[in-house]
Amino acid sequence: MASPVESAVVKSVVLVAPVTALEFLGEDFLLTGEGPILSAYNLQASPKKCASINVLQNYRIHGIRPYKKHQSGGIPFSGASSVSDNIYKEDIIVFGGKGVRLVSFDCGGQCLKLIGPLLELQDWVLDIHYLKRQPHSLLGISLAHNAIMLLEAESGNIISFNSCIETCLLYSALMVGPNWDSVVLVGGTVFNQLVLWRPTGTKLSGQSQVERRLLGHSGVIFSLCYLQESGWLASASDDRSVRLWSVGTLGGDAGCGKESPTCLRVLYGHQARVFCVKLTPNRVFSAGEDGACLLWEWGGEGKVGCAFRGHKSGGVRALAVSEGSISCREGWVATGGGDGGVRVWRLAEDKKSSEETQEETQLDLGFKGQGCPKVVRLVGESEANAILVCTDQGEVCLSQGDTWDVIWQGGSEFQSYCVMEIASIQVQNSDCIVQVCAVGNLSGGVQVFLVGQPGVGVFLRAGEGKVHSVLWVKGLFGEFGKGCLLASGSEGLVYRWTINVTEDESGLHIKEEALLPFLLPPCAKRWLTAAVTLSQRNGFYLCGDRRGSLLLYMEREKNDRINEGQESRINSQDQEMENRQNELVRSLSPISTLYGVHGKQGVTSVCEYQDLCYSTGRDGSVRILTVAESTLKVRRVQRACRGMDWLEMVLFLGLDGLKVQESMLNETIAKRKNDTERESIAEARFAMVGFHSVHFVIWDPHRQEKLLSVTCGGGHRSWAFKRPISTHIDTQTQALDKGTLVFIKQGAVMASRSLVSTDTSVNGHTLKEGLHGRGISCVCHLGSLSKSGDLSELWEVFVTGGEDTTMGVLAVCPQSGIVKVLTVLTDHISIVRALAAIRRGDMNEKERDNGMETSVLSSLVFSAGGRAQLQCYRLLIHLDEQHSQPICQVTQIAGHRLDEQWERKRNRHKTVKMDPETRYMSIAVVQNESEEVLLALGCSDGAVRLLSVNESSRSVDVLWECFYHQRCVLSVATYKLEDSQGRKLLLLFSATTDGCISVWDLTAVLNSKASVSWQGPSAPFFSIPVHQSGVNTLALSPRIEKGQTVDNVISLASGGDDGQLSLLHIKIDQAEQENGGASLQLLSHWSIPLAHSSPLTGLCLLSPTFLASTSPDQRMCLWSVESDGLRPLKVRFSHIADAAGLWAWHGMGQEGGAWIIVCGQGLQLFQLTEREIDEADNRRAEKEERKKVVFLHHSLRTLH
Repeated sequence: MASPVESAVVKSVVLVAPVTALEFLGEDFLLTGEGPILSAYNLQASPKKCASINVLQNYRIHGIRPYKKHQSGGIPFSGASSVSDNIYKEDIIVFGGKGVRLVSFDCGGQCLKLIGPLLELQDWVLDIHYLKRQPHSLLGISLAHNAIMLLEAESGNIISFNSCIETCLLYSALMVGPNWDSVVLVGGTVFNQLVLWRPTGTKLSGQSQVERRLLGHSGVIFSLCYLQESGWLASASDDRSVRLWSVGTLGGDAGCGKESPTCLRVLYGHQARVFCVKLTPNRVFSAGEDGACLLWEWGGEGKVGCAFRGHKSGGVRALAVSEGSISCREGWVATGGGDGGVRVWRLAEDKKSSEETQEETQLDLGFKGQGCPKVVRLVGESEANAILVCTDQGEVCLSQGDTWDVIWQGGSEFQSYCVMEIASIQVQNSDCIVQVCAVGNLSGGVQVFLVGQPGVGVFLRAGEGKVHSVLWVKGLFGEFGKGCLLASGSEGLVYRWTINVTEDESGLHIKEEALLPFLLPPCAKRWLTAAVTLSQRNGFYLCGDRRGSLLLYMEREKNDRINEGQESRINSQDQEMENRQNELVRSLSPISTLYGVHGKQGVTSVCEYQDLCYSTGRDGSVRILTVAESTLKVRRVQRACRGMDWLEMVLFLGLDGLKVQESMLNETIAKRKNDTERESIAEARFAMVGFHSVHFVIWDPHRQEKLLSVTCGGGHRSWAFKRPISTHIDTQTQALDKGTLVFIKQGAVMASRSLVSTDTSVNGHTLKEGLHGRGISCVCHLGSLSKSGDLSELWEVFVTGGEDTTMGVLAVCPQSGIVKVLTVLTDHISIVRALAAIRRGDMNEKERDNGMETSVLSSLVFSAGGRAQLQCYRLLIHLDEQHSQPICQVTQIAGHRLDEQWERKRNRHKTVKMDPETRYMSIAVVQNESEEVLLALGCSDGAVRLLSVNESSRSVDVLWECFYHQRCVLSVATYKLEDSQGRKLLLLFSATTDGCISVWDLTAVLNSKASVSWQGPSAPFFSIPVHQSGVNTLALSPRIEKGQTVDNVISLASGGDDGQLSLLHIKIDQAEQENGGASLQLLSHWSIPLAHSSPLTGLCLLSPTFLASTSPDQRMCLWSVESDGLRPLKVRFSHIADAAGLWAWHGMGQEGGAWIIVCGQGLQLFQLTEREIDEADNRRAEKEERKKVVFLHHSLRTLH
C-alpha cells in the first residue's frame, strides 16, 4: 500500500467524548451533544440512535434548546404542539463555546438538517432563550461576562446588546421571561453568588444594575433551573450542594420577583461537585461528579429518594427530564457521563415517598420459632416468597406470609449445631417440582425430607463425626430431575447420594442411592464449601474446599456405585471399622487440583456457564476456569472493587448479545475436534456478590459500579438473595438493585425490602456505553477484523489504558460509528501508563504485512503503570460472519510487581519499603520469541529495566536494571538492524526528564543461552541532549532518500514537554561490533521549536517519510520527513481534551489510506484517504458555513 501523500483527506470518523448536553423531544426522542456532534435517539420500543450530524465544527455542544420548550419552566408554549402532532419538523437551537447554530429535526424521517451558518460570537454562550418566532426567530443569548444580547437567528444580526454593571465572569446563566422587554437574567458568578438583573431595568452609565443578590453557596454555581409554577429557583454548586430558593414570579410585570428571596432548603447528598439540576412540580433531580443522579424527596427533610448510577468516575456532565417527568406522569430521565455514555431511566407515575426511599427501612420478618435462627434459605426460584429457617434447637420453620410454621423437628442430635441446604427436584415421570431439604448434625446424621410433606423423608449416615457441610448438585449421566447430595464428614471424606423423588398410589417417596465418596487433600480445614457438576463433561465434579483449593473429580460408571442401604444394616462395631477403611480405600481422589488458589479463607462458590467455570472466594476475586484434557486451568482472575475481599457468588447478567454469543459458541464447539480447542471464546457478563465491610454488595466489574448495597452487618451470617421479577428492565443489569436480601442479624430474620414487592418504578436503559471514567492515558491497535473479502463491516480492535486503573478492549466499526466494549480488565492497582502488543496466531508474516483481512485476532498484550506493575494477557478476538459481532477471550498470562518480594515478608510493617511509588512510564518489546518475550521498561526511579515474560510457565523475571540516568525515564524504544553479512544489532533508546536521549547496546541479549546470565551494559554508549525538558515520546524508522532505504541510517523523531518536535538522522557503524560494540554518528538534527503550543504527548511514524503528532493543545498534525528536515502537511482540530497518546497504522484493502487514533479525555479516530480533492473549495465551503458576530463597545454590526 502506498504511503499517505500531501493530497490525503483527513476526516474524523468516530468520536467518543464526554456527553455535555441532553434534551428530550416529547417522550419519543432524546438529543445528545458529544463534542460538536448532535445525535438523536428514538426511545420507542428498543431505544437506538437514529441520526447524527456535526453541528458546531470545533466547538463542544453545551446546550440544546427545542423551540417548543419554554425556558422559564420547561413547559411547552400554549400554541406549541407535541411531537406526535408536529410529526415532521422540530426547530432546535444548539450552542456551545462561542458557537450557535439552528438545526431542524424531521421526526417522521428521523433525520437532522442544518439551517443556516454557524454563528461565532466573541464571548462564551451560557444560555439561549426563544423570544419570538414570527416573522423571524429572535434569540436571547446570555454571555459569560454577564451580558445579554438579542439576535436574529437566521441572519445573525444583533438587534440589542446589554451588559450588567458587574462585568464578572459567570459559570452559569438562565434567562426567564416571555419577551425581550421583560426578560430576567439569573447568573451564577465566580464569586459564589446568584445575581438577577434585567436588560431593561435600572441602568447606570448605560449598564444594568443588579436587582437581586442570593448568597449562601461556598463554591461557584454550575447549573440553574427555574420552576415558574411555584416560583422556585434551584442552583447546583461546586460546594456539593443543591439550594432551593423562593424567588417568586420572574419576568413580565413581576420583574425580578420577590424583594427578599429566601433559601428554602439546602440539599446535601452528593460526594463531589454538582454539575446539573432540574426542577419539576414534585421532584428535584441533580447530578454531579460522583457519577450519581439523585431524585430528592419533596417532603420531609429533603432526603435522597432514589439514586440512578450508571457512569464511571468521570461523573455526570448532562441531565435531562422529559415532559412526562415534569408533569409527574410516566416519563424519562437521562444522564450523560464524562465516560461518553448515555443512560436513560423510565419513571412511573409519582408515588408515595416511602416507596421511593433509597435506604428503605429493613423489615423484621417476625421469626417466632424456638431457639435462635442459624440458617436461612429461600424456597424455590426467585419468584417464590417462602423462607426456610433452621434454628439451634433443631427446628426447621417455614414462612409463606406473616406466620411461621414448624415443619420439622429434629432430635437432640440436631440441637446446638446444624447445616441446611434446599434444592428443587422433579418428581420422576411427572412435571411436578418439589422442594427437598437436607439437614446435617454433629454426629454424622443427615435428614432429607420434602418441604411440602416433611413426613416423607430418609435418614442418611455421613460417617461418625461432624457434618461440616451439605451441598446439592445436579444429577450425573443425564439423569434429569435427580439431585445429588454431598455431605462433608470427618477425615476429609465427602459422602454422596443420588436423591430421587417418586410417586405412586400411596403418595410421594424419596429414594436414595449411595455413590463412592470423595477424598479431600490433607489440610487443616478439610471440608467442601462449593460443588457443581459439569454439564459439558458427564461425570465431572468441580469442587471448592475451605482451604481455598479447587478440585476436579471424575465419577466412575454406574455399576461401580455402592449400595449403602445394605451396609447400614451391619451393627457390629468391628465391621463398622472395616467399612470405614473400605470407604477410605474406595474413595475418589481429585484428578486435578489448584491448591490454595483462593487463599486460606476458602472457596465460597463454583458454577458453570457456557462451558466455562467460575469460582469465587474470600480473597476478593473471581477465577474463570477451563477444563482441558481433565486438567483445571485458570484463564484469568477478575477482582472486585477495593475493600470488597469477601465474595460469595456471581450472578450472570442477561446481556443482549448473550444469545448471539451462545449460538456462536455452539457453532464454534461443533467445528472443533479436540479438547484443547473446545474452550469457549465468549465470557458472560456477570456481577459479583459479596460483602464490603458491613454491607452486602452486588458489584458490576464491567461498568465498575455498585448495583446494590445493603447494610446487614457483614459476611459472618446466613443469607439468601432473591433476584427481581420484572422483565421490563435493562437486560444488562437485570435491575439487581430491586432484588431482596434475606439475612439473620442479632437473632432476627431480616429482609432488605418486602418479598412481595414488584416495584419497577425505575427502569434503566443504556443508549451508549461509556469507556473510561477518567482520562485514557494510552492506546494500542491490535488489528482489524472483517468478513472474508468484505470491508464494508470492518472492525478495528484496540486496547486502552486509563487513569481509572482499568484496561478496555474495544472494537470500533468506522462505517457505522459503533464502539463496542468487549471486556474490561481490572488487575492494575494504579494508573495504566503504557501498552505494547505482539500478534500471535497462524497468519504468516507476509499476510500480516499485506494487511490481509481476518476474522480472528490473537495477540499478547502487555500493560505497565503505577506501583511498578506489569500485566500480560493473551487476547483472542473472534468475528462471527453470521452475526458480525466481535467477542473476546482473555487469558491472563502473568503479573509482576517490583515490591512483591517485600509484600511477602513477615512483619513488613517494621521495615522501610524503598521507593514504593515507582512507576513504569514506557514499554517496548525487545525480543519476540514463541515462548519468551523480552520487554524494556522506562521507570520513574531512574532505572531502565529488562524483563522476561515466559508464556508457558506464566512467569515474569527481571533480567537487568541500570540506574544510570538518576532521573525519570519517560520513554523507551527499540530498533533492530541486520547487515548484509547477517550480523544483528539491537539498540535501546531511552529518553529522560532532562531532555537527553541515550542509546544502549543490547545485542548480547539476542543470544537466548546467554540471557539468563547476561549482565547488561552499565551505561549507554551514546547520548545527546535534544530538548529543554522531558522527552515524552520517541519514534524510529529507517532513513529514506529518493525512495530508497539508506543502509545503516535511522530516523529518530522525538517530542517533549517544551512543545518541540525534533528529527535526528543517525548512522550506525557496525564495523567495531566484533570488538565489543557499535558506534553511532549524528548526521543531522532538525527541530521545530513550536510544533505544538503545549507538551507533545503523542508521536507515530506511519512510514519513514510521514509523521503524526498530537498534544493537549487539541491539534493533530501531519508532517513530511524530508532530506532537509520536517515540513508541515496538515493540521486538524481534535475534540479530545488532554491528549495523552496517539497510534497510527495503514488501512486494509485496496482503498489504502491510513488511520490515526488520539486518546485523552475520550477517543477520536481519523481516517486518511488518498482521494483527490480541491482544498481551496473545501476551505471556501467551510468558510461559508461560518459567520462571525461582532459586538465592540456597544457598536453592533455583523461581519460576513
